Amino acid sequence: MSGIFSLCYEEELVLTLMSASLDKTLPKAYDPTAIEDRWAEYWVSEQLFDVSWKDAGAPFTILLPPPNVTGRLHMGHMLNQTEMDILTRWRRMCGHRALWVPGTDHAGIATQMMVERQLAEEKKTRQELGREAFIDRVWQWKQHYGGAILDQMKRLGASVDWSREYFTMDDDLSIAVKEAFVRLHEQGLIYRGAYIVNWCPRCQTAISDLEVVHEEQQGKLWEIRYEVVEDPGTYLTIATTRPETMLGDVAVAVHPDDERYRHLHGKRLRLPLVGREIPVVADAWVSPEFGTGAVKVTPAHDPNDFAIGQRHGLASINVMDETAHMNEAAGAYAGLDRYVARKRIVEELEAQGALVAVKDHVNSVGKCDRCKTVVEPRLSTQWFLKIQPLADKAIAAVEQGYIRFTPEQYRKTYDEWMRNIHDWCISRQLWWGHRIPAWHCRTCGQITVARDTPSVCSHCKSAEITQETDVLDTWFSSGLLPFTVFGWPRNPRDLETFYPTQLLVTGFDILFFWVARMIMFGCWFMSEVPMPDGSERTLKEAVPFREVYIHALVRDADRQKMSKTKGNVIDPIDIVKRYGTDAVRFTLAAMASPGTDIAFSEARTEGYRAFANKIWNAARFIFMNLERAAEAGIVVDPNSLETAPLSDTLEARWIASRLNTTAAEINRALGEYRFHEAANLVYQFFWGDFCDWYLEMVKLRLDFNDGVDQASLRAAIALLLHTFEAALRLLSPFMPFLTEELWHAFYDGKPPLKSIALTRYPQAVQVDTAVEGQMAQLQELIVNIRAARKDLGVEEKAAVPIRIRTDEQMQQFFTDATQMIERLARVSSVEFSVDALAGSGLRSTTHFDVQVIYEKQIDPAAERERLTKELARMEKEQANAERQLANESFLSKAPAQVVDGLRKRAAELVLLLEKTRRALDDLGGR
Repeated sequence: MSGIFSLCYEEELVLTLMSASLDKTLPKAYDPTAIEDRWAEYWVSEQLFDVSWKDAGAPFTILLPPPNVTGRLHMGHMLNQTEMDILTRWRRMCGHRALWVPGTDHAGIATQMMVERQLAEEKKTRQELGREAFIDRVWQWKQHYGGAILDQMKRLGASVDWSREYFTMDDDLSIAVKEAFVRLHEQGLIYRGAYIVNWCPRCQTAISDLEVVHEEQQGKLWEIRYEVVEDPGTYLTIATTRPETMLGDVAVAVHPDDERYRHLHGKRLRLPLVGREIPVVADAWVSPEFGTGAVKVTPAHDPNDFAIGQRHGLASINVMDETAHMNEAAGAYAGLDRYVARKRIVEELEAQGALVAVKDHVNSVGKCDRCKTVVEPRLSTQWFLKIQPLADKAIAAVEQGYIRFTPEQYRKTYDEWMRNIHDWCISRQLWWGHRIPAWHCRTCGQITVARDTPSVCSHCKSAEITQETDVLDTWFSSGLLPFTVFGWPRNPRDLETFYPTQLLVTGFDILFFWVARMIMFGCWFMSEVPMPDGSERTLKEAVPFREVYIHALVRDADRQKMSKTKGNVIDPIDIVKRYGTDAVRFTLAAMASPGTDIAFSEARTEGYRAFANKIWNAARFIFMNLERAAEAGIVVDPNSLETAPLSDTLEARWIASRLNTTAAEINRALGEYRFHEAANLVYQFFWGDFCDWYLEMVKLRLDFNDGVDQASLRAAIALLLHTFEAALRLLSPFMPFLTEELWHAFYDGKPPLKSIALTRYPQAVQVDTAVEGQMAQLQELIVNIRAARKDLGVEEKAAVPIRIRTDEQMQQFFTDATQMIERLARVSSVEFSVDALAGSGLRSTTHFDVQVIYEKQIDPAAERERLTKELARMEKEQANAERQLANESFLSKAPAQVVDGLRKRAAELVLLLEKTRRALDDLGGR
């Protein structure tokens, strides 16, 4: 797949596309594999979705959450990209200057791990290669393997501007990252110091709190006694979950109000196995309830101990190296793995009588999110960003409504995290990444931070300077993307036009990794950039995006989280190969309700594959009738439909109104990110209104015999074409491949624009609620006649008479629609009755009773059973409605339209129950 766009095929491709659609003859069977690759390549080669600041239309800018350069498409990616593509295509078709920017992240830890594994297979290490050669090797890997996920995006038809594709290590972005670091340093917000960090012994780098996954595990609590130096033979017992770190103990802490240990304040203890004398300190952080109420203090290996050490002026002794093996400071245990050392230390403590007890204890163990190695808290010299001033702006931006979260619940999560945020450790001990622009002087020991590589130390002018070996956290560079991808800090026209972006669609898992950091950086850096007119940029215009939509998780059909361990991971590419991209996209959209996880079901996908096939067959029916019309001398030009007379029949006015109603509801649903509603609306319109009803009704008008009124026939065909083309546009954001194929065929390969994606999305023009209400009654009548026929066992092709009882207005309407009733319900004649109907074949609604007249006797017992079940169902529904309408709490909280609808339904149920009971009485059923 990675080579799908590597050939120079542009001219040949266009010719192939045109010749494939030169007539309206479609293959009998819909085959997505025959069209999807072709259109995916066409969209890219024609650069249909490239956007310039010079283009017209209000901007709608959206940034792809950059996948790791090491990544492959999974269902979470596909959901994210499906939702983004639907919104971008919809906005583009609504007249916006829609720009979707793609790119990949260099993924420092993940990519370095990948290349190191490759080297290990060659029995080499990065240390043997050296830094420069290793970086060259990573770039080679990136050129060969990186970006596969973007090739998959191209194959799936993402409507992004590929001319803007970026990689976070590109030259322009690297310059911007360096500029951001230097500015923050100049502002006094970046500092360097020795603090406790999360250290991954496998990746051999510091990682952030967000990159640590905590798991509860059954562990042990060891109680160890330390002898009191001033009182030989007396002991203080401490409790610890990590006895191997006791080699670095510098004190034991107790709570100042703990009466058990007041007499020991200021005294010294002898550290078992080591012999070092350490003080007893009183600190309010200690919990008297934990363990024995006395805890050892190891500032180099625990963040809380580090804070205690700072408060009491204690030294820090680091007893482990970067691989979590004991170092020289561990004495006799040097060289041992931390867990091997733990076992030996416990054994020797027991042998010396210093081990008091071992108790079961549930620990929360932190693991590296990348490699799953247990993280080691470790004292390390790192670079930090003072986060609070940036966080204050980011909090204000959301508080003041300049950024909105959907679902709303994530705003609270964001606020809580931002108000409890700590300084950010931004350095990583990797070779792959943006190297920190700082140089250490061997002469004076000072640090020079500069945009350009200096030749001498800025403090003492010595030439003995070397660059910092650490690189920046990957999230530092990706947090800058909303403005760096548009040229910051140069401030070109792109930045003026497309910043702020309008929307971010992403998952909850990177709400803090990425979303919060983009808000902080955007509000901080862009506040310094003037508006295009030269005025000062307000916080409202400094935010990186206006809205954040957090999508849900994709789970398996049993609502279990997908994992390799469970063996329930679904590969979207495999599903696409079986059902086609459009069917998979539609499945995800139809299940994407805000705040609700998706239980992905192949059965649903198979159903939407059938939906695509239904539309394909509808197109074949329409094109076939166009050929018949042409043979009869009736030619309707698809390019002249806007000026062609359109049919004004009942079904014509109804389908036009339904199209407008559906368009209005879909536009509303997409504006509220209710993808499931929008997808189901277009599904119901295309399958139900258009295919199941309108096509069946319009068949009555498609009479090509001699003597037929050609003007009426031409108007019926024109409306059919007009509606079908609009329905394709309605569906296009959801099923872009199918609609592109049929739209080009619709215009005989000579469409007015290069793509249906560049046309206008249907908008509500005029809605005729009266005709929709009338048609609803006609449909209900036909459905009830069909149901009665089935109950009576009427042969499928047999036409039977019916009898209807209704009011005068509805009688007139049904009389006018007699031909349609006869055709769609296989009715031979329609009779109207003023008297109540009784007997078999009877169906009742609130507006009419209808009876199918058929000589074949039905089973009275079976009919009584059916009516009894129907009566019970309606009685239950009535009881529920009455209960809700009597509930004052419900009436005060429910929307007015819900309450009105419930009252209307309750009134209808009274009439229906009366009719059903009467029918049962006529059968002797009560």
